[in-house]
Amino acid sequence: MKILMVCLGNICRSPLAEGILQQKADELGLNWTIDSAGTNGYHTGEAPHRLSQKVAAENGIDISGQRSRRFVVQDLHRFDKIYAMAPDVLSDIKYIAGKEFDQQKVDLLLNECYPGQNREVPDPWYGPEAGYHEVYKIIEEACSFILKKYL
Repeated sequence: MKILMVCLGNICRSPLAEGILQQKADELGLNWTIDSAGTNGYHTGEAPHRLSQKVAAENGIDISGQRSRRFVVQDLHRFDKIYAMAPDVLSDIKYIAGKEFDQQKVDLLLNECYPGQNREVPDPWYGPEAGYHEVYKIIEEACSFILKKYL
């Protein structure tokens, strides 16, 4: 299984999602590849936000080696499932993908927990550290649902 997590800048939400799901898959002995990307290129090549790294580390996950990259149309062919963190990110994925977009392959992450509700994972970028802890909890729950769905 190859899963891609996507947010806007690929430095806050999607790096956490990549780290959380990869750790859970590894703990279960699954041969899953988890990656992340952003729909804008503002942070290409940068490490995850320091607070995302801090919150991940406090939960036993090291995401410091990740580097931001931009979502590209080829990702639709490389991954089995692509999760967007928010509706605006999903719209950006559709735009970038153009005629290659596959509705069966791409969905909002929180639709795994709350089917059809199209909820977004809040972007903690402008807020205090507490927001990063909340986002971690939200993503961790969604990743548990993903594992239940595909096992």
